[in-house]
Amino acid sequence: MSTPPKPTPAELEMLRLLYQLGPATAKGVHAAAVGARPDLTYANVLRLLQVMHGKGLVTRDESARAHVYAPAQEQDSMQTSLLKDLIHKAFAGSGKALVLAALRGGHVSARERAEISALLDEERPQD
Repeated sequence: MSTPPKPTPAELEMLRLLYQLGPATAKGVHAAAVGARPDLTYANVLRLLQVMHGKGLVTRDESARAHVYAPAQEQDSMQTSLLKDLIHKAFAGSGKALVLAALRGGHVSARERAEISALLDEERPQD
């Protein structure tokens, strides 16, 4: 089975909402999105979900009157795929360069740094 195409920024926004909500109708996704995006209409959400279904980014349960949409890929799988693409395109394939850019760019809080450090310590082989 081939992997679905990379989502657009608008599609990523819908996927993020679906990962938070779980399977949801277009109405449910719209209700969750409208707080951050009051300009986003129900029709826009429905159309975007329909396009995403056609692209294989979401599944659609048509057993009820209101169709229920869910991400076609697990969140971890989607994130890994997007991260690999970002590392390849923006960091010449270097995971180290990505991590350094995140750390130096102020995108990581002190708490997150401590968690990362603890994870790295766990990964170190014990001699």
